[in-house]
Amino acid sequence: MSSTNKQQLNGILTVLQTPFTEQLNLDHGTLHAGIDWVFKTGAHGVVVAMVSEILRLGYHQRRELAAEVCEAVDGRGFTVISAGAESTPEAVEFARHAEELGASAVMAIPPVATRLDSAQTLSYFQSIAHSVSIPLVVQDASSYVGGSIDLRVYQSLLDQFGFERILFKPEASPLGPNLSKLRDATDGAARIFEGSGGISLVDCHRRGIVGTMPGMELLDGIVELWNALESGDEDRIYELSLPICAIVTLQIQAGLDGFLAVEKYLLHKRGLYPNTIRVQPNAWELDDETRQEVDRLFARFLSVV
Repeated sequence: MSSTNKQQLNGILTVLQTPFTEQLNLDHGTLHAGIDWVFKTGAHGVVVAMVSEILRLGYHQRRELAAEVCEAVDGRGFTVISAGAESTPEAVEFARHAEELGASAVMAIPPVATRLDSAQTLSYFQSIAHSVSIPLVVQDASSYVGGSIDLRVYQSLLDQFGFERILFKPEASPLGPNLSKLRDATDGAARIFEGSGGISLVDCHRRGIVGTMPGMELLDGIVELWNALESGDEDRIYELSLPICAIVTLQIQAGLDGFLAVEKYLLHKRGLYPNTIRVQPNAWELDDETRQEVDRLFARFLSVV
């Protein structure tokens, strides 16, 4: 186990977009090169999660992606692998597989096809946490997929497993106030990550997060923004955050498919990915007028990074 794996998760953990070949196989070369770029850009680790298209990958491809990512990271930073699934046994299996691969932590959302009550949600996360010795990031992605998680579930998990084993990525709206509720309910001890693509990073940083999980496409700007927040450079904070927020506003309008479409478009535009292929079906495509606005905003983004 690397020294990074023994440290507490923190900082900028980039959620990877999954590159595909024309035959919808994983593009291993592009994935490895993308992870190299992530670390050269200054991120502290990588994450396999919702915008990695895990909800649309099959069982075998999810395991293949996890294995490739852990191999490519090779101890250079944190590796977080999503273990969320529609059944508890499969979530446990994904979590154990991630730990066997050397992942720093696992992350999970509740099942999306079944609406669980608080007791069932707690049992689901307890089973995952019991199955591994590495930390579990409890993710509420209900702003675009699945159901929200009751604050009492978080508190019960912390009481049972402790602050080093249980971390949080709350994304339910309103994000800032919900984050503060969780912070205050744990006297500031909860370790919380922001995951809004950067649109709420400034607000969430002021509320005491320990890190952020953005996509790859604006990573260089997110790194500079994080550093400005850490140093308290207010002018630089808003110079960077405004174009980031404007781009993410266009992504978030179409939920998960909006993030996927714009993020892969920009990764291709930057020359990091050879295509914009996503697993089908998708509920939203990037139309010409949205694309033109993304291009205008991205040019402004590049001018200040």
